[in-house]
Amino acid sequence: MVKGVLLWFALINIIGYVVMSEDKNKARTRRERVPEKTLFLLAFMGGALGVLTAMYRKRHKTRHTSFRIGIPLLLLLNILLYGYFLR
Repeated sequence: MVKGVLLWFALINIIGYVVMSEDKNKARTRRERVPEKTLFLLAFMGGALGVLTAMYRKRHKTRHTSFRIGIPLLLLLNILLYGYFLR
């Protein structure tokens, strides 16, 4: 079970980072964007670290209060849940 949780942690955070980065690229080129609901769902599913990392590395959605507060809160929830499943 521990290997499965760690694999999930790695994959969902990579996906969260890539999707957030791709949304930034789409914003620059004025293409169809990733819905904010999708970004929050990825963070909720365990990818908050990846989404938060991309958010600040790419300087994307950092002015949105919902992201500045919501993603760190989801990261805290992720930490608690991963801690529970990994003990």
